[in-house]
Amino acid sequence: MSDATDPIREAAAAFPDVESGTACNQTSFKVGKGKFLFIGPGAKGIGFKAMFKLDASMDQARKLEAESPDRFGVGNTGWVSVRFSDEAPLAENIWRPWLEESHELTVRK
Repeated sequence: MSDATDPIREAAAAFPDVESGTACNQTSFKVGKGKFLFIGPGAKGIGFKAMFKLDASMDQARKLEAESPDRFGVGNTGWVSVRFSDEAPLAENIWRPWLEESHELTVRK
């Protein structure tokens, strides 16, 4: 049975030299020793949560957080959390560039 995380997971796994593992109850995706995506069930098992490491897209993330603080959270270390569901999935025009940026930042480390 598929869910709203499947397209994001598939895209993350398609990058070269990616390994996946588990961190708490989330699936983590990494290149080398650096992780670029955490994704899995949301708090208390409600919906889903994804975390991306961002730099250039932080202004966009902060704007989305101001508009929808229940869905977007910007941390102090460059990680952005997004909460979504099957009924209200994360739009591909947000997650795909964020995933690519997160991966690129990790590869460049």
